[in-house]
Amino acid sequence: MAYDPSDPDTRLGAAPRLAKICLSEPPAEPRLAFVKSPAWDKADAATQAAFGELHEFLGKACDEVALPPEFDAAIGDHRTIMHADLARFLAGYMDRGEDKISDVLRGMIDDGKTVRAVDYNASVDRIAPLADWIESLCDDYDAIVTPAACGEAPLGLDATGDPVFCTTWTYLGVPALTLPLMEGENAMPVGIQLVGPRGDDARLLRTANWLVQRLAEE
Repeated sequence: MAYDPSDPDTRLGAAPRLAKICLSEPPAEPRLAFVKSPAWDKADAATQAAFGELHEFLGKACDEVALPPEFDAAIGDHRTIMHADLARFLAGYMDRGEDKISDVLRGMIDDGKTVRAVDYNASVDRIAPLADWIESLCDDYDAIVTPAACGEAPLGLDATGDPVFCTTWTYLGVPALTLPLMEGENAMPVGIQLVGPRGDDARLLRTANWLVQRLAEE
């Protein structure tokens, strides 16, 4: 693979010093942007209350920030891209063994076959402006703090829960991590998700390390 100036994923860059920066002290107390995200209404009451308490606990280190309305389409755009790509790349498996593919995956593939190229391209084109907005937000804040899931981790191994709180960040291709620092009524973890701008994984890890230590003090 060679460098293609029209494809940012091929740009050259030095290997990030993730461990060194993660373990270093922040130059100043990190500031977090509490973002409810378009999926906020899907969070259960206990999770919403827990994040309200977290926001209050962090005090001046955390401001609530509203995403602009352009983010409302992100979850649907992610679905459009994902389903269309599944239909394209798994077509051979459907041809050779459709009966061996789960109903859920087969439904995604069938949906992806109906996606028009113009809609796919529009969904892709909306990524860059939203990612740029996150980058500008992180000029003032070290990371976004937001729920990782609708509630505590589900019991058992049958399912991992609804991924909707991760979908926007996956769509944008920005770094995100989850810290299981809170607990639900079933003694299962409630994840705190931190999100940073593209290419700034090291600062996100350092901010996460700071948050773990900050909460451990209480």
